[in-house]
Amino acid sequence: MNIQENIPLAPFTTFGVGGPARYFVEARSESEVREALDFAAAKHLPVFVLGGGSNLVIADEGWPGLVLKIALMGVEFSVQGGEAIVHAGAGESWDGLVAHSVERNCAGLECMSGIPGTVGGTPVQNVGAYGQEVSQTITSVCALEIGTGKVIQVSNERCKFAYRTSVFNTSESGRWIVLGVEYRLKSNGEPTLEYAELRKFFAAAASEPTLQQVRDAIRQIRQSKAMLLLPGDEDCRSAGSFFKNPLVSASEAKRIEALAQLRVPTKVLPRYPGRDSTVKLSAAWRVEQAGFSKGYSRGPVGISRKHALAIVNRGGATARDIIALKNEIEQKVFEVWGVRLEPEPALVGFEQLAIGK
Repeated sequence: MNIQENIPLAPFTTFGVGGPARYFVEARSESEVREALDFAAAKHLPVFVLGGGSNLVIADEGWPGLVLKIALMGVEFSVQGGEAIVHAGAGESWDGLVAHSVERNCAGLECMSGIPGTVGGTPVQNVGAYGQEVSQTITSVCALEIGTGKVIQVSNERCKFAYRTSVFNTSESGRWIVLGVEYRLKSNGEPTLEYAELRKFFAAAASEPTLQQVRDAIRQIRQSKAMLLLPGDEDCRSAGSFFKNPLVSASEAKRIEALAQLRVPTKVLPRYPGRDSTVKLSAAWRVEQAGFSKGYSRGPVGISRKHALAIVNRGGATARDIIALKNEIEQKVFEVWGVRLEPEPALVGFEQLAIGK
C-alpha cells in the first residue's frame, strides 16, 4: 500500500475543484482498506472515502486527514433461470457495469446508463434515473464497519433506501465502507419505459425497443443535457444535478401550484408521484423560474447551458465560488416558492469553514 502526502484532489473530481489530501491512498483490496484504516487510527486522522469523484464538492482547503480511494475491482455474473445475480467490486465503473449487463441482455440497470462514478457509490445515494433506482435491484451490500473491522452483507431492507438516500449517507454515515454490491437483474428481461421523456423518444418506433436501444437513447438524452461526461465540454464540468427534486405533501403541492398559476400562468408546474403519498416537484423548473436560467453566469461558475440543475465550473472556479452560487440559488428559490432545495453532492471539508449552512 502506497500512502502519499499532500495530493491535490481536484483532478479526482468531475467538478475539478478542491484542495489537497493530507494523506492519500488507493486501496485495491480489502486488506489494503484495513491497512489504510489502521494508519488513520494510529495518527488519529479523519477518513474520507472517495469513489469516482462525480458527486461531491471538496473544499479549497482540502481534507486534513486520509482520503481513501476505493479501487476494488471485479464483476461476476451468475444466471439462474430468469434471474442474473451480479457481484461487482466497489471500484468498478458504474456505466461500465450497466454496459456489461445490457450486453448480457440483463434488465434492471439500463435506464441508469451514462451516470458517472463507481459501483460503490450507487447504494450510498440510491442512484436513480429515468424510472429506475438501484434499490430496485440491489440484494445486498458488502460493507466494512470502520469501528470494528467486521465485513457484513447489508440487506436491501437494512439499507433503508429512500429518494437519493440510504443508511450509508444518513443515520449511519461514516460507519461503513462499501466494498462491493450484489444486484439481481432479469435475464432476457424487457427494458423499463416508465419515464415520459423516454416513452416520447420511442413513440414513433415500429417495435418495442431493446435494452441496448434504451441504453443508447438514455446516453443520447443525457448528452443533450450535458449529463454525459465528454472531454472538452465546459457544461460537463459539474457534479450533475446539484439539487434534489423536492418531495412535498399533497397540500403543499397544491399551494405551490396555486402560486405558480399566479407567477407564471403560461407555464405548467411539473409534478410526479413520490413515495408514501408525497408529490415530487421539479427542482430544475423552480430554479429556472427563480431567475437562474440555463447559461446563467456568476464569474467563473454558472448554470449549464443545457440543464438548469447543473452548476458548472466555467474555468478557474474555486469551491467557494460553487458554494456561493449554491447558496444564492437556494435562498432565491425559497424566497420565490417557499421551498428549500437540498444539495445532492456531498460537501467535503467544509465542516470547519461554516460554508453552505
